[in-house]
Amino acid sequence: MARVAMVSGAGRGLGAAIAGALAQDGWALSLGMRDTRQADALDLDPDHFLVHAFDANDADAASRWVDATARRFGRIDALVNNAGILRMVDFEQGSEDDLDDLWTVNVKAPFRLIRAALPHLRETGAGRVVNIASTDAKRFRPGTSVGYSMTKHALLAMTQAVRHAGWDDGLRATALCPGAIDTELIADLPGVTPKAQRLTPDTVARMVAFILSLPNQASVPEFIANTRLETVV
Repeated sequence: MARVAMVSGAGRGLGAAIAGALAQDGWALSLGMRDTRQADALDLDPDHFLVHAFDANDADAASRWVDATARRFGRIDALVNNAGILRMVDFEQGSEDDLDDLWTVNVKAPFRLIRAALPHLRETGAGRVVNIASTDAKRFRPGTSVGYSMTKHALLAMTQAVRHAGWDDGLRATALCPGAIDTELIADLPGVTPKAQRLTPDTVARMVAFILSLPNQASVPEFIANTRLETVV
């Protein structure tokens, strides 16, 4: 039986690229997205994927999606927390609502998904969690969103907690920390890495596929991919 991976934010951009890469590697897929109509653009085998509504702002959406995945496939082998948002919040701009949105989508939603999926991931003996963080999880760079960086640092801590929660059951977790990816998330932001120097979604998707291919004995806590020369990361 094919291994089963859940991918949040799978309707476009990096999430869609991850779905494509994992499908090529023979994974069965459960794809969570706010607008399930986005799945119409994905070229995937209908017998090996499930599309389910997932709104990170809905506190009950995580358990509904996990339950639906377990019913459809009978197992969950991997969870890729990809869905995320960016709001410019620092000490001079951005609102409390913006900050709340960042924490809800970038931190609370992955936490809820991990909590709901954890029993299934432990049961396989080789469960995997990949949290799409950022180089902003590793340092703060002037000009970036303080609020966004805070949430990605929290996601990095959450990844470490998952490793402790499931290690003896074969569960492994990785914080994937890429530099700028050429998606809509940063398309119109001033001061970001020039387009020609950004990572492509397909490149990052292959990183995810590689991490998920590793055995329990080759655990990768963090996977960092810089697009620029960094002095700290």
